[in-house]
Amino acid sequence: MFRRIKNKFLRYILIFIYFIVIFLCSIELNFLGLFGYSPTVKDIEAPTLHVASELYTADGKLIGRYFKENRSPVVYDSISKNIVNALVATEDIRFFRHSGVDFFAVVSSVVSTATGDKRGGSTITQQLAKNLFRTRYNQSSGILGKIPGMRMLIIKIKEWYTALKLERKYSKEDILTMYLNTVSFGNNTYGIKTASKRYFNQNTNDLTAPQAALLIGMLKATTLYNPVRNPEKSIQRRNVVLSQMQKAKFLSAGQYKEYINSPLNLSLGTIGEEGKEDSYLRGAAERAIEKWCEENGYDLYEDGLKIYTTIDSRLQQYAEEAAYDQMSILQNRLEKTWGKEEPWRDSKGEVIENFLENLAKKLPIYEFLSKKFNKNIDSINFHLNKPKQMEVFTWDGMKKVELSTIDSLAHYAKFLNTGMMAMDPYTSEIKVWVGGINHHYYKYDHVNQAKRQAGSTFKPFAYLTALEQGMSPCDKFVDKAVTINYVEKGEKKTWEPKNADWKFTGLNMSLRWAMGRSINSVTAQVTEKVGWDNVVKAAHKCGITSHLASVPSVSLGSNDVTVFEMVSAYSTFLNKGNHASPILVKKITDQDGKVLIEYHTTPKRVLSEEIAWLMTYMLRGTMEEPGGTSQALWEWDLWKKGNQIGGKTGTSSDYVDGWYMGITNNLVTGVWVGNDERSIHFKNSATGEGSRTALPIFAKFMEKLYHDPNSGYTYAPLPEPTVTISREYKCPSPRIVIPDSTKTDSLESGILPLLNPLQDDEEMNRINEQLQPIKN
Repeated sequence: MFRRIKNKFLRYILIFIYFIVIFLCSIELNFLGLFGYSPTVKDIEAPTLHVASELYTADGKLIGRYFKENRSPVVYDSISKNIVNALVATEDIRFFRHSGVDFFAVVSSVVSTATGDKRGGSTITQQLAKNLFRTRYNQSSGILGKIPGMRMLIIKIKEWYTALKLERKYSKEDILTMYLNTVSFGNNTYGIKTASKRYFNQNTNDLTAPQAALLIGMLKATTLYNPVRNPEKSIQRRNVVLSQMQKAKFLSAGQYKEYINSPLNLSLGTIGEEGKEDSYLRGAAERAIEKWCEENGYDLYEDGLKIYTTIDSRLQQYAEEAAYDQMSILQNRLEKTWGKEEPWRDSKGEVIENFLENLAKKLPIYEFLSKKFNKNIDSINFHLNKPKQMEVFTWDGMKKVELSTIDSLAHYAKFLNTGMMAMDPYTSEIKVWVGGINHHYYKYDHVNQAKRQAGSTFKPFAYLTALEQGMSPCDKFVDKAVTINYVEKGEKKTWEPKNADWKFTGLNMSLRWAMGRSINSVTAQVTEKVGWDNVVKAAHKCGITSHLASVPSVSLGSNDVTVFEMVSAYSTFLNKGNHASPILVKKITDQDGKVLIEYHTTPKRVLSEEIAWLMTYMLRGTMEEPGGTSQALWEWDLWKKGNQIGGKTGTSSDYVDGWYMGITNNLVTGVWVGNDERSIHFKNSATGEGSRTALPIFAKFMEKLYHDPNSGYTYAPLPEPTVTISREYKCPSPRIVIPDSTKTDSLESGILPLLNPLQDDEEMNRINEQLQPIKN
C-alpha cells in the first residue's frame, strides 16, 4: 500500500503515523497482554472509590471508622470555591478549556524539561485517572513495560485515553469532585473532606483561601509539606499556591499580601484517628457483620458503608466513666495487697517461676532476638532486661519511664481488666459495651471474647430448674454440710462444697433466701435434686452458648462463660420468658443512605411467663432477704420512688473473677472484673469478691443514669406479674443478724426486729431452736 506513494518522505510519514495508530490501538486493547489492563467503559461509568465505612451510635454519634484509605466523599456544592481556585491555579490553569489532555501544557513541559526546568504536563483529569485506576502500578504497563523507557510511555498514553473518556462521561464539576475525593493528604487521610477535618476541624465549604492553599499545596509532597511535621515548609508551599491564585486573578494583591503573612492556625480534628486507633466497640461491630459482608460482597474497609449500632452514646459514656473510675481504685487496692511481693501465684500461693520469661517468649521481639542470637539464652535475656526509655499506661495518665522489656511485662501483667455490657431485655438491643480498660494495650474483648468462671452468678439457673420442676421460692432446704457422689467420664468422684465463710448455719432456708444469700450448700442440694444435666439445659435455653461441663459444681459457676452470654440469659427473665439473641448492629446503609439490611430480634419462648417473673422476684431477694449479697448497693443513691433492683454477685475460687449481674425495670447489666492472667488476683473476700469489685461499677453506672433526667432511665419498681402466680412465693425470712464473713469468724445468733413479721410464735421458737446449736 505504501509503495504506491512515490514521495519517500511522505511515505515514511504515513508509515510512522500508521504504526503510531497501531501502537495506540494495541495499548488500548492490551494486544496479547503486552501492555497491561486499561480502564473499560464500564470502569469509567462506575469508578471504584475506596471509601471508609463509618460506625454510629443509635443516636447518631460517629464512634469509629473502617478504612484502608481514610476517606469521606463530599459533593461539589459542599466544596469551598477557595479549594477549586487553589487547585486550578496550581495544578491545571487551563482546566476549563481542555478536553482532558492539554497538549499545549505537554509541549511546554517537554521544552521546559529539555532546558533544565522540569515541569509536569498532566491535567487534573489525567491525575484523576491515575488516582482512580492506579495507572502507575507496575502491572499496569504489561510485559513491554519492563523495557527501559517504555513503561512511562505506555502509562502516559493510557492516562491520556482515560482522561478523554472521563471528560466525555463527566462534567468538569464532577471531575473536580472525584479528584478532590481521591487525593491523599498524608497521615492516612484521603479526600478533601477528611483533610479539612483532620487539619482544621472544618467543613469543606468553610475553608478560607489560606487553608485551601495549604491543603492543595500538600498534594505536591504530603510528607514534605505536612503542616504538623514541617510547619515552615508547609507555609512556604502554601504561599506559592497563594501566589498562583493571585496570578490567576482569584485573589487581589491586598488579599495575597494579607494571606501570606497569616499563621497556619491548625486545629487538628479527631476524625482521622477514629479508624486508626481501634476500639473494643469497633471490633465487636466488625465481628457482628463480617459474615454478612462476605456473603453479600461488601468490603467493610472500602465500600463506604454506614453501620448504625444499638449503642446509646450517653449510656456508653456513663458506663465507661463508672468502669474506669472503679478500675483505678481496684488497681490501687491490688497493688497495696501485694506491695513489693510478686502477685503471680499458683493454687498453693507459691510464686510461679519464670512467669515473666514465659510471657516474653510470646512476644514478636523474642522470636527476633532468638534468630539474631541463634537461641543464645544469655544474649536474649541481656536484651530483654536492658532498660530503655518508653511510655507506659497508668491510671494517672501516660508516663515516660525507663524500663526493660521484662519490667514492662511486669507492669502490664499486673493490671486488672473489666468487661461490661448493658442491654434492653425487651428489644434485645445492646446499649453499652465496655470491652476492657485500654484497647491499645489489651486487645482481647472482655464482653464476648474472654470466657471466665461465672461463680455464683450461675446459681440462678439451678433455682430456675427447681421452679420448672414444680418447686416454689418458699420451698426449704437446710444449710448443712453436703457430700455428693457422682461419676465423671467413668471415674467415681466426691464433691463436698463449702460456703463462702466455710460455715454451715443449720438454718432451714427458703430457695429465695438461699439464693439471696448465695448459700453454696443449698444450691448444691438443689442441683443434686433437679439434676445437673437439667441445670445445663436450662442455662443453654436461656442464652448460654458456651460448652458447660455437666457436673454437680455447674451451679456454682465452675464453667467459663462470657459477659455477653450472661446478660443475654438474664434478660430472658425480664422478657417474660422470651429469649432473643442480643443485637449490636441495628442497620447498615450504603454511602447514599440506602438501607442494605436491618436487624430485628426473633424472640422465642423458652420459659413460662410465671416462672420468668418468679425468677425476677428471686433476684430481688439479693437485696431483700437477710444477708443478701447485693445489699452493698445501699451505699449509692439508687433507692427513690420505690425503685427495685435485682441481681447476683459472683466470685470464683481464690477471688480470680468478680462478677455482678444487675436487673432493673428496663435494663440488664453484666460486669466482670479480673486479671487476664488468672494467677494474679486478690487475697481475700474483703478485697476481691464480686460485691467489692464488680458491683460498684454497676452501682456507679446506675446512679449516673438516675441522676440524668435525659437518660431515659428512671427510678421504678421491677415489673409486676401479668399472669396469675399459682405457687407460693411470699415467705418472709427471719431477720437474723447475718455477719460479714470477712470481718468475723462466727455467726451471731440474735434476732432483729422483723421487717416482715413471722406468722406466729411457733415459727419464732422453731427458728430459735435451729439457732441453739450455734449459740452453744
